[in-house]
Amino acid sequence: MSHRGNPIRLILTGGQVADVIQGAALIEAILTEAVIADKGYDSDALITCIEATGAQAIIPPRSNRTIQRPVEWHRYKARNLVERFFNRLKQFRRLATRYDKLACRFNAFLHLACAYIWLL
Repeated sequence: MSHRGNPIRLILTGGQVADVIQGAALIEAILTEAVIADKGYDSDALITCIEATGAQAIIPPRSNRTIQRPVEWHRYKARNLVERFFNRLKQFRRLATRYDKLACRFNAFLHLACAYIWLL
């Protein structure tokens, strides 16, 4: 998750695990007006969780949905802040190439890189 493009919560999962699995845990106890995410987070369970907090889910529906939800595309454009954050993270070769084999070391360097980006 990010605030103005800066990370506020990270949850490390295995490479074979879909990101949407941790979606509810990422937004837990964070007060916000809207949650903006890409199509990978289009899940009925996550959208229900978001709307239960009183926030608006700005997530484009997948093309295979029978009922397409409307999306506020002008608000969705703010998601580029998150994309730019990930591009900054990829500048750290150690993260981009997954140099660390142990999750605890990868997670530690990930937090260090996020703190560095936050201070920039």
